[in-house]
Amino acid sequence: MNIPFHRSIVSKDDEDVVLKSLRSGHTQGDGFYTKQCELWLQENLQCPRALLTSSGTDALEMAMLLVDIKAGDEVIMPSFTFVSTANAVVLRGATPVFVDIRNDTLNLDENLIEAAITSKTKAILPVHYAGVSCDMDRILSIAENHNLQVIEDAAHSCCASYSGRPLGSFGRLSALSFHETKNLSCGEGGALLINDHRLIARAEILRDKGTNRKAFLRGEVDRYTWMDVGSSFLPSDTIAALLWSQFQRSAAILRDRLILARRYTENLYRLSQRGCFQLPFEPSDCTGNAHLFFLLLPDEEKRSDLQAALHKLGIQTSTHYVPLHSSPAGQLHARVDGKMTVTERVASTILRLPLYPSLSLLEQDRVIEAIHGFYKR
Repeated sequence: MNIPFHRSIVSKDDEDVVLKSLRSGHTQGDGFYTKQCELWLQENLQCPRALLTSSGTDALEMAMLLVDIKAGDEVIMPSFTFVSTANAVVLRGATPVFVDIRNDTLNLDENLIEAAITSKTKAILPVHYAGVSCDMDRILSIAENHNLQVIEDAAHSCCASYSGRPLGSFGRLSALSFHETKNLSCGEGGALLINDHRLIARAEILRDKGTNRKAFLRGEVDRYTWMDVGSSFLPSDTIAALLWSQFQRSAAILRDRLILARRYTENLYRLSQRGCFQLPFEPSDCTGNAHLFFLLLPDEEKRSDLQAALHKLGIQTSTHYVPLHSSPAGQLHARVDGKMTVTERVASTILRLPLYPSLSLLEQDRVIEAIHGFYKR
């Protein structure tokens, strides 16, 4: 019995709602299911306006346009993140400034942010790794003191919270991802959460190729035209239908993921206490969404040994990001502030385990037993 690192599940409800969308005669963007998804996000994530996008990448790129990031500007972010976080900044001609991450949550180290601020700094872009929140109180305080904007990369974080408040509701803008590997998925998709009412009208224009088509459809103008720089950031309504079906099962999906994460923690805790690896950490003011589960091994050799042993047993695991500061494009387009000690250690020692709702308890027990067996040998 092979256990893949990730397994997608399509339910009968998913199939039915997609078929209904296809038969509706309206599969282009901004249809019934797009609106339903946006309302769900606004109600559940406590944001004034949510706009579905074709990806989390699109949402980040829209955010940079909306806050007028431009050539010569700097945006502070972690190096331990997906390339889209930095690409959105570089596409505007601005410079990502990489800061090290915390040893416990693997999030942007809030204690290192102020040292990285210069006269060119325009924004802070925290990334909530694995659905565990950054210290948003401290980050928002720093941003206010230095007149900076905060844009959340909440790609991992739908249905997670900080101090009882949903992630994605803290920044002026926030980006979500609904990629196949995310907790709630439509294959490829995302959303821009707009927490500043002043940006809503322009956001609608940017998403629709830079036109005021949205206002035209509402009957506010008699025809639509090119108003601003924009692009085709809007997904089809059939994609939104699949996402809407996922939203209806969000509570069950979250429950199942949390059960699996808790079982991993309970069954691997003793090995972590022996120093075999470090387990994920969730501060008391954070409520995570079990987006992923990882082990931090003592060194790269130990990680390779454990990964190879699990692979022999048919258990697929995965490492994670190559730090952006060490990548060819990162060295060309970004700058580093301070040492990247934690980032580099984490990148070379992290091992992610299978975690998804269709992972059976029997399969998970095999993973746990295989890990214990490795350390017994």
